[in-house]
Amino acid sequence: MVLQAAFANPFGDARLRLDLQISEADRNLGRIEITERAISEVNKQLLSLEKRGQTKVTHFAGADTEIMHTVYLFEIYHLFFNDFDKHILKQIEAGNKPYPVQFAPQAMAAFYRRGFSEFDACKYLAFFFQMRRAFFFINKDLVGDCPSMRKFRCNLWQNLFTHNINWFESYLWNRMEDFSTLILGETGTGKGAAAASIGRSGHIPFDDKTGKFKESFTKAFISRNLSQFPESLIESELFGHSKGSFTGATSDYKGVFAQCTPHGAIFLDEIGDLTQPVQIKLLQILQERAFTPVGSHEKLRFSGRVIAATNRSLSKLRKEGEFRDDFFYRLCSDVISVPTLRERIQENPKELEVLLQRVVERIIDVDKTNLVPEIKATLEKSLGREYLWPGNVRELEQAVRRILLSGSYSGDTQDIGIDINERIQAKVVQGEVSAQEMLCDYCKMLHQRHGTFEQVAKITGLDRRTVKKYIQSSSLQ
Repeated sequence: MVLQAAFANPFGDARLRLDLQISEADRNLGRIEITERAISEVNKQLLSLEKRGQTKVTHFAGADTEIMHTVYLFEIYHLFFNDFDKHILKQIEAGNKPYPVQFAPQAMAAFYRRGFSEFDACKYLAFFFQMRRAFFFINKDLVGDCPSMRKFRCNLWQNLFTHNINWFESYLWNRMEDFSTLILGETGTGKGAAAASIGRSGHIPFDDKTGKFKESFTKAFISRNLSQFPESLIESELFGHSKGSFTGATSDYKGVFAQCTPHGAIFLDEIGDLTQPVQIKLLQILQERAFTPVGSHEKLRFSGRVIAATNRSLSKLRKEGEFRDDFFYRLCSDVISVPTLRERIQENPKELEVLLQRVVERIIDVDKTNLVPEIKATLEKSLGREYLWPGNVRELEQAVRRILLSGSYSGDTQDIGIDINERIQAKVVQGEVSAQEMLCDYCKMLHQRHGTFEQVAKITGLDRRTVKKYIQSSSLQ
């Protein structure tokens, strides 16, 4: 069971079931306590083996060797996971300079005590640090307990360690730069946080001679929003340029691909805004792992990983010929969709309270749970419980700030009814809409105009639940 648990996704149900089996704990306990009891039970079993003189991997034979190899890794990982967490915080404070791993001597000694070689000890220490960073950032920055968020966190973990972590550990841990990632989702859903959790959790080797990891994970992640650069400068920003290559190029400049380290990742936000010529150049980089700065003939190597995101419909852009199919297929080793806030609240109404707690803590920097009920009550009074949150989590954060400043928030009042009218009309003219779709879109338009399900039900003569179903089924955003 420990062999299976060690390779299970920590955000998935399989790991929880295994921890329950190992610990024989009550299912009603919290997940952390269940895991702690499982770890305690493993330690008891290991103590029993030690009393029989079986303390190292070399003391076992056959299939038991593989099992105990994993069990000892499980033991050492959980023995030091609090130290890893402390090191993560210290590295964040230290910035781009690698911070000394103060517990490394004790960790290396634990590996040696279980019969691991120096090479394997260094390898697994780096592997453990990667796992702990991934759990730290995914768990900390992407909160929520609805089904879609649990699946989302599982997908992020899988993006880093594959669906079979045994495959990752055996074959892929040093090959993940070949797997590009495409993150899709509406504005404000948290695509940047998702990209950062991946980009900060790449594999970074441990150097036993210096007692440090070879690179700071804070330096490993580079983010650029492509929509903020004019077309004339975007190639320079991405690929760099040489002095005198164009007017204003007074010195050499290293673009983001040159800045990215071999253990790093580049996040290209708003990838859907790129022109086709730039798409072609990016495609060549992903295929050949080499690029040339603007105005230069020197070929430079790129060894990092690419993460891209957009809030635009890539299927529509591809259909219209604005986004190349070959570029899409080179980007989509993994495609991760970020759930909207309205989907999350629909699945679990308590999701709003969980997010409010995190937002308030982030703004005030302390745990102020007494503020959350008041802010939630203000939102429900001002917006109603059916508000669709068009700006998603980003809008929620600003709503909290508005309430802290002024005591109220009236929602996104932007009039988008004309745009919806035009889109409905275009679908009718083109003969591409069924009666059912027409009714869904009409209810959506009325809801955008009047703001409540009740008012739409009154106008259409439909009951409130049917109205809500039609609005959520509408393809209009």
